[in-house]
Amino acid sequence: MIAGGNCPDHTSIASFRKRHLKDLAGLFSQVLLLCKQAGMVKLGHVALDGTKVKANASKHKAMSYGRMVKAEAELEAEVRRLLNEAEKTDAREDARFGDARGDELPAELARRESRLAKIREAKAALEEEAKEKAREKAEAAEARIREREEEERRRGRKHGGRPPHVPDPEKALPRDKDQRNFTDPESRIMVDGATKAFTQAYNAHAAVDGERQIILAASVTQQANDKNSLLPLMDLTRSGAGALPKTLTADAGFFNEKAFEDPRLKGVECYVPPERRNAAEGAQAMRAKLAEGAGKDIYKMRKAIVEPVFGQIKEARRFRRFSFRGLAAVSHEWELICMTHNLLKLHRAGVRPVLT
Repeated sequence: MIAGGNCPDHTSIASFRKRHLKDLAGLFSQVLLLCKQAGMVKLGHVALDGTKVKANASKHKAMSYGRMVKAEAELEAEVRRLLNEAEKTDAREDARFGDARGDELPAELARRESRLAKIREAKAALEEEAKEKAREKAEAAEARIREREEEERRRGRKHGGRPPHVPDPEKALPRDKDQRNFTDPESRIMVDGATKAFTQAYNAHAAVDGERQIILAASVTQQANDKNSLLPLMDLTRSGAGALPKTLTADAGFFNEKAFEDPRLKGVECYVPPERRNAAEGAQAMRAKLAEGAGKDIYKMRKAIVEPVFGQIKEARRFRRFSFRGLAAVSHEWELICMTHNLLKLHRAGVRPVLT
């Protein structure tokens, strides 16, 4: 019942939903525990996957970095012009009517300054993203150089060709076509795996248990690539299910040699194919592992475990777009979606849990 008997407007409803979204999303771990108690979680074979979910933002409400640079210069010139005009007007009015406050900004000037501030904020965010990407590329290049030097020591002779280039993150700038969205700045332009179309989206992940397709971990990232999501998903799995699986499978997007060497994955048999161009020693070892009869059969099960889950969520339940905006809010929303998936599994299994 609403106090005073008044019907809330849409703004107050949205505010209420956002305020309590985090609390509701916390039910994910409670429902997962019920699934585990019902014997629906075995942690034998767990499969990972990601799917692009549309953001609550139109890709047409975005601006490219190149356009931002031009718009910033244009708006700065317009603001200077309007300020000059305002000063001249103030001077004329002061001379005619006496000294006044003169601190009120003309509406047109206020609009320009507000838009300029938003563009500068978006431009700075793109520039920081470019530096972060350059830092990642620099780390990868340095790792390749170390591998190259190690191979040279083993072979006893130098490699032909140039060594990998290590970019300077501080000199990195966005490409002119890199974009930032103004309705949900934390969303990103991504390629939808099903339609191959560019869309404003987030990358939603799930770790799924092979026994009854229960979702053990759910997360959302702004990165279209999945390679940095393997360890975080395993950390969430350990936290929610109490242990790690015996076997882990994921597609090539999750291949991350550093992650496989992490002590947190000790005891987990990983089957994750590397990309074709990856010629590192670890990649070759993984290819050999997947080429074996047992490894080949285990990896074949990945699709049957995890992909139907995304099909049920996006096709049967029609969840293809987030309602909220911002990474934190959509992460909680995704947990709610995954929680209801697990509740439906409990219901169809004939389990009647009592939430406390």
